[in-house]
Amino acid sequence: MKNKLDSINWDILRALQANSRTTFTEIGKQVGLTAPAVAERVKKMEDLGILEGYRAKLSFAKVGYQLKAIITLRAFMGKLNPFLNMVPNFDEVINCYRITGNENIVMEVVLRDQMHLEKFIDKLIKYGETRTHIVLSDIVANAPLKPDKLHEN
Repeated sequence: MKNKLDSINWDILRALQANSRTTFTEIGKQVGLTAPAVAERVKKMEDLGILEGYRAKLSFAKVGYQLKAIITLRAFMGKLNPFLNMVPNFDEVINCYRITGNENIVMEVVLRDQMHLEKFIDKLIKYGETRTHIVLSDIVANAPLKPDKLHEN
Protein backbone atom coordinates (compact mmCIF):
# COMPACT_ATOMS: atom_id res chain seq x y z
CA MET A 1 0.00 0.00 0.00
CA LYS A 2 2.99 2.34 0.55
CA ASN A 3 1.42 5.82 0.69
CA LYS A 4 -0.80 5.26 -2.33
CA LEU A 5 -4.47 4.68 -1.66
CA ASP A 6 -6.49 2.64 -4.12
CA SER A 7 -10.22 3.09 -4.67
CA ILE A 8 -11.09 0.43 -2.08
CA ASN A 9 -8.97 2.18 0.56
CA TRP A 10 -10.74 5.46 -0.28
CA ASP A 11 -14.12 3.70 0.06
CA ILE A 12 -13.05 2.37 3.47
CA LEU A 13 -11.91 5.85 4.52
CA ARG A 14 -15.20 7.38 3.37
CA ALA A 15 -17.15 4.82 5.41
CA LEU A 16 -15.03 5.46 8.52
CA GLN A 17 -15.28 9.24 8.11
CA ALA A 18 -19.06 8.99 7.88
CA ASN A 19 -19.24 6.80 10.99
CA SER A 20 -16.10 5.49 12.65
CA ARG A 21 -18.19 2.93 14.54
CA THR A 22 -19.23 1.14 11.36
CA THR A 23 -18.19 -2.50 11.70
CA PHE A 24 -15.61 -4.03 9.41
CA THR A 25 -18.30 -6.49 8.35
CA GLU A 26 -20.58 -3.65 7.19
CA ILE A 27 -17.71 -1.84 5.46
CA GLY A 28 -16.75 -5.13 3.80
CA LYS A 29 -20.26 -5.45 2.38
CA GLN A 30 -19.97 -1.92 0.96
CA VAL A 31 -16.55 -2.42 -0.63
CA GLY A 32 -16.70 -6.10 -1.58
CA LEU A 33 -14.18 -7.44 0.95
CA THR A 34 -14.31 -9.73 3.95
CA ALA A 35 -14.19 -8.21 7.43
CA PRO A 36 -10.63 -9.51 8.03
CA ALA A 37 -9.47 -7.94 4.73
CA VAL A 38 -11.00 -4.60 5.75
CA ALA A 39 -9.38 -4.89 9.20
CA GLU A 40 -6.00 -5.53 7.57
CA ARG A 41 -6.32 -2.49 5.32
CA VAL A 42 -7.43 -0.30 8.23
CA LYS A 43 -4.49 -1.51 10.34
CA LYS A 44 -2.07 -0.69 7.50
CA MET A 45 -3.57 2.79 7.14
CA GLU A 46 -3.25 3.29 10.92
CA ASP A 47 0.38 2.11 10.83
CA LEU A 48 1.14 4.52 7.98
CA GLY A 49 -0.42 7.40 9.94
CA ILE A 50 -3.17 7.91 7.35
CA LEU A 51 -5.78 7.15 10.01
CA GLU A 52 -4.79 9.25 12.99
CA GLY A 53 -7.56 8.37 15.42
CA TYR A 54 -11.25 8.10 16.11
CA ARG A 55 -13.46 10.46 18.05
CA ALA A 56 -17.03 11.17 18.98
CA LYS A 57 -18.78 14.18 17.44
CA LEU A 58 -20.62 16.26 20.05
CA SER A 59 -23.58 18.56 19.72
CA PHE A 60 -22.09 21.67 21.29
CA ALA A 61 -25.53 23.24 21.72
CA LYS A 62 -26.85 20.22 23.60
CA VAL A 63 -23.96 20.33 26.06
CA GLY A 64 -24.45 24.02 26.80
CA TYR A 65 -22.45 25.94 24.19
CA GLN A 66 -25.01 28.10 22.39
CA LEU A 67 -22.52 30.25 20.43
CA LYS A 68 -19.88 29.26 17.93
CA ALA A 69 -17.51 31.94 16.70
CA ILE A 70 -14.52 32.38 14.45
CA ILE A 71 -11.97 34.70 16.03
CA THR A 72 -8.86 36.00 14.31
CA LEU A 73 -5.91 37.39 16.22
CA ARG A 74 -3.26 39.76 14.99
CA ALA A 75 -0.56 39.32 17.60
CA PHE A 76 1.21 42.26 19.18
CA MET A 77 4.99 42.40 18.84
CA GLY A 78 6.48 39.71 21.09
CA LYS A 79 3.09 38.20 21.99
CA LEU A 80 2.76 35.47 19.36
CA ASN A 81 4.86 32.84 21.15
CA PRO A 82 3.23 33.48 24.54
CA PHE A 83 -0.15 33.10 22.82
CA LEU A 84 0.91 29.87 21.08
CA ASN A 85 1.96 28.49 24.46
CA MET A 86 -1.31 29.54 26.13
CA VAL A 87 -3.95 28.68 23.49
CA PRO A 88 -3.99 24.91 24.20
CA ASN A 89 -5.21 25.80 27.71
CA PHE A 90 -8.28 27.70 26.51
CA ASP A 91 -11.25 25.33 26.91
CA GLU A 92 -13.31 27.37 24.44
CA VAL A 93 -10.98 26.70 21.49
CA ILE A 94 -11.95 23.68 19.40
CA ASN A 95 -9.66 24.48 16.44
CA CYS A 96 -6.77 26.91 16.11
CA TYR A 97 -4.61 27.60 13.08
CA ARG A 98 -1.55 29.74 12.47
CA ILE A 99 -2.18 31.48 9.16
CA THR A 100 -0.65 33.81 6.61
CA GLY A 101 -1.95 37.31 5.94
CA ASN A 102 -2.67 40.25 8.23
CA GLU A 103 -3.76 38.06 11.12
CA ASN A 104 -1.53 35.40 12.67
CA ILE A 105 -4.18 33.12 14.15
CA VAL A 106 -7.71 31.94 13.39
CA MET A 107 -9.67 30.07 16.06
CA GLU A 108 -12.97 28.26 16.09
CA VAL A 109 -14.47 28.60 19.56
CA VAL A 110 -17.62 27.51 21.37
CA LEU A 111 -19.15 29.59 24.14
CA ARG A 112 -22.11 29.39 26.50
CA ASP A 113 -23.48 32.85 25.70
CA GLN A 114 -22.62 36.45 24.85
CA MET A 115 -21.16 37.13 28.31
CA HIS A 116 -18.87 34.12 27.95
CA LEU A 117 -17.75 35.52 24.57
CA GLU A 118 -16.98 38.88 26.16
CA LYS A 119 -14.89 37.27 28.91
CA PHE A 120 -13.05 35.12 26.39
CA ILE A 121 -12.19 38.15 24.23
CA ASP A 122 -10.94 39.88 27.38
CA LYS A 123 -8.46 36.99 27.80
CA LEU A 124 -7.27 37.38 24.22
CA ILE A 125 -6.76 41.14 23.96
CA LYS A 126 -3.49 41.09 25.90
CA TYR A 127 -2.03 39.04 23.04
CA GLY A 128 -3.25 41.13 20.13
CA GLU A 129 -6.07 42.64 18.13
CA THR A 130 -9.07 40.37 17.63
CA ARG A 131 -11.91 40.14 15.14
CA THR A 132 -14.93 38.05 16.00
CA HIS A 133 -17.42 36.47 13.63
CA ILE A 134 -20.47 34.71 15.09
CA VAL A 135 -21.32 31.50 13.24
CA LEU A 136 -24.99 31.49 12.25
CA SER A 137 -25.06 27.96 10.84
CA ASP A 138 -22.78 25.22 9.55
CA ILE A 139 -22.98 24.92 5.78
CA VAL A 140 -20.24 22.28 5.48
CA ALA A 141 -18.91 20.72 8.66
CA ASN A 142 -16.51 17.82 9.03
CA ALA A 143 -16.81 16.94 5.37
CA PRO A 144 -15.08 13.67 4.52
CA LEU A 145 -11.88 13.89 2.52
CA LYS A 146 -12.38 12.51 -0.96
CA PRO A 147 -9.75 11.49 -3.51
CA ASP A 148 -9.02 14.11 -6.11
CA LYS A 149 -8.44 13.27 -9.77
CA LEU A 150 -4.70 12.76 -9.13
CA HIS A 151 -5.38 10.02 -6.58
CA GLU A 152 -8.00 8.06 -8.47
CA ASN A 153 -6.99 4.82 -10.11
